[in-house]
Amino acid sequence: MNALAATNRNFQLAARILGLDSKLHKSLLIPFREIKVECTVPRDDGSFVSYIGFRIQHDNARGPMKGGIRYHPEVDPDEVNALAQLMTWKTAVANLPYGGAKGGIGCNPRELTVSELERVTRVFTQKIHDLIGIHRDVPAPDMGTNSQTMAWILDEYSKFHGYSPAVVTGKPIELGGSLGREAATGLGVVFATEFLLDEYGMSIANMKFAIQGFGNVGSWAASFIHQKGGKVVAVSDITGAVKNPNGIDIPALLKHKEKAYSLKDFEGGDAMDLNDVLVHECDVLIPCALGGVLNKYILCTSYKQSLPFINSFLFPFKNQKENAADVKAKFIIEAANHPTDPEADEILSRKGVIILPDIYANSGGVTVSYFEWVQNIQGFMWEEEKVNYELKRYMKRAFNDIKAMCHTHNCNLRMGAFALGVNKVARATVLRGWEA
Repeated sequence: MNALAATNRNFQLAARILGLDSKLHKSLLIPFREIKVECTVPRDDGSFVSYIGFRIQHDNARGPMKGGIRYHPEVDPDEVNALAQLMTWKTAVANLPYGGAKGGIGCNPRELTVSELERVTRVFTQKIHDLIGIHRDVPAPDMGTNSQTMAWILDEYSKFHGYSPAVVTGKPIELGGSLGREAATGLGVVFATEFLLDEYGMSIANMKFAIQGFGNVGSWAASFIHQKGGKVVAVSDITGAVKNPNGIDIPALLKHKEKAYSLKDFEGGDAMDLNDVLVHECDVLIPCALGGVLNKYILCTSYKQSLPFINSFLFPFKNQKENAADVKAKFIIEAANHPTDPEADEILSRKGVIILPDIYANSGGVTVSYFEWVQNIQGFMWEEEKVNYELKRYMKRAFNDIKAMCHTHNCNLRMGAFALGVNKVARATVLRGWEA
């Protein structure tokens, strides 16, 4: 089941729980706008190349639309549509005044020079500048883009509309970016984990964690868990996997990766198979990288042959059998988008595994993006302590709202979160007079 089908399935179940009107149900699924543009630019050698740029704006009932822009050669329209829809429910769960959007350009950023990337970004912005904006649609970095990409968008947009730092988030600090943004998703994952464990009379200290993915989110989450006394017993990324039953020295692992650009040959643990991290002996499993990694189906060796939502990740899967039945963790914190297939979700639920869903667990990033947007509009920047304090407060309130929804509808955390998000968007849509 691809990402769009899985997201639609969760929406359908939430709509059934809420008893949504059939016409409203259909309206909430259809994107507000789909944009597709041609981006033709000169290369450094004088030749010209054309790329397709796009932006899917899913819903604006609760405020301007929000979501990342990715640069990737094999962008899958279904996945982007799913992620735009997911952002609508995620921002509602986090109680942020946004709707969802997603977009990007079908190019390989690794094959372009910095000047070529800048030209592509500026042409794309020229084509969509009248369809994004501070109170319309606020882009952010995603796969293959970064703070520099946002700086170029800000500059190009400002040529048409005047200086507008709030038109994008994830900017460099010097251009109005927020302190704490880099660590926000990982820190939010740790806050969410703390709130969940507290419900069961547990804490991070001395719990055993396995983390799949050691990029921005996974490395920050591992660092904060290590600081709080948790034992990270297994870590993996595209370069390798490491295990240590007594707990990995995360600061040492970070230094090793910074020097070697790889997890291989780390002296503070033993090497292990990449796929075994997901079924490693631990209390808490945190998938931080890929979609669909907890599954019931065999994933192909080549990412070009694998499922559509895997295509957007340059990750060379080995043959991997279904793994949901072999997961040993008692808790799963979904730091990645859509890491658990619906069929695997059912298997894990029958085993009694508690899953904290992605639309809540990884919402720290968009929450601090909201803080950046607020700071830019006010022209008043916050200290990092305030950013982190407000992030914890927002995530605690969202967790309590999810619990209340679970109690009201007697459902699990995933359905509680989806029902919460869908209900807020549906209520806003009705109040604004959607049938007029």
